[in-house]
Amino acid sequence: MSAPLALCDVGPRDGLQNEAVTLSPLVRAERCERLVGAGLRRVEVGSFVSPRAVPRMAGTEDVLAAIRREPGVTYSALILNRRGLERAIAAGVDEVHLAYPLSDTFSMRNQNMTLEQAAATAAELIAAAHDGGITATITLGAACGCPFEGRRDPGLVVDHVRRMAAAQADEIMIADSIGVGVPAQVRRLVAASLDAAPGRPIGLHLHNTRNTGYANADAGLEAGATILDASIGGLGGCPFAPAATGNIATEDLVYLLDEQGIETGVDLDELIAVSRWLASVMERPLPGLLHKAGPFVPVGTS
Repeated sequence: MSAPLALCDVGPRDGLQNEAVTLSPLVRAERCERLVGAGLRRVEVGSFVSPRAVPRMAGTEDVLAAIRREPGVTYSALILNRRGLERAIAAGVDEVHLAYPLSDTFSMRNQNMTLEQAAATAAELIAAAHDGGITATITLGAACGCPFEGRRDPGLVVDHVRRMAAAQADEIMIADSIGVGVPAQVRRLVAASLDAAPGRPIGLHLHNTRNTGYANADAGLEAGATILDASIGGLGGCPFAPAATGNIATEDLVYLLDEQGIETGVDLDELIAVSRWLASVMERPLPGLLHKAGPFVPVGTS
């Protein structure tokens, strides 16, 4: 990798939006603070969307107001429209995340727009975010496959990377939203995206639905990705995509990176403690594995 690796925990947003349990803004704020306490420098605290569509994300303003902010940490939120951007700026986010899936069917279900309309809206919102003094990261969803329209043409993905780079997105994320991608596919997409958007950071938002998420993360890093999204405990999933299960777990990813000598700045023991705390809050087992097994400690050592 030519640039330092950045990790963003999207669990306070992606990890909650499809859950049966509704957490209070104070608990959601505590979750963010615990993640930062473990060393994460980027946290997606929630989303500014309609509470009717995604009720678990109601009160994101209250979450931001309750967080005791740490210097050097980027607190971001997902938006889908101008009203969401206005709310995000008023609430004091450092960065907005925009997203649209790369198919008409998925885009209509997710945002009530065609793919073309969603891309045009994203470009407008990037410009408006910059006018408001904050950065904007774009996530291109269903890049490896759409649950409704099947495999995506890599040329389509690269075209939208190029388009979002021209719109001056600060970072571009390639998302395997339903966990169908494999390492060779991810490697090719990252390499092609870097060629299409020279000088623009390219990252990955991965789900582990078919147990390929961590292999895909490793392949993406080899190809030059410098940003990885993950969710503490492996929670996550899109409410508008069938069988879209959890993101790669932040603690499992950090273990993988640490063992390969890739610097993350994250305290793994503290991160495991956050995951175990979250399991108690959610009152159910979490999909991640490391918080159950613990880090590697040979028998007879301490």
